[in-house]
Amino acid sequence: MPAPIQALLQSLWFPVLARILLTFCFWGSGLAKLIDFQGGTAEMAVFGFSPPALVNAVVIATQLGGSLLIISGRHVWLGTGMLAVFTGLTILLVHHFWTMEGEAAIAHFHTATEHVTVIGAMMVMAVLSTRPRPGRPFA
Repeated sequence: MPAPIQALLQSLWFPVLARILLTFCFWGSGLAKLIDFQGGTAEMAVFGFSPPALVNAVVIATQLGGSLLIISGRHVWLGTGMLAVFTGLTILLVHHFWTMEGEAAIAHFHTATEHVTVIGAMMVMAVLSTRPRPGRPFA
């Protein structure tokens, strides 16, 4: 491996940046729903969740809490588990392409397959977070 790449991968800041980028879609969505709570609640109502304000609050807590655990490097297994289960549930509850037809089914299928990839990335992060690096933990 070229020395600059090895230095980058062994730096203290690179794993933190990786965790921030890995969780971007979650903390970005959680902050948006928190800042515009009414809009987030309306989104939950569109998907038929009841009571929508409570569901929105739980979604915010899950997205921000899971992201914070991963980014901080504390209980990464819990944060990745939270976000992986959340992502899996969104496939079943929101992106259920198998019940749709036409372009909506295709769009939701593609979103669902992307969500499966995110779940895989959370699994990789959970595994890597258990492996200490020489002189310092992965996190």
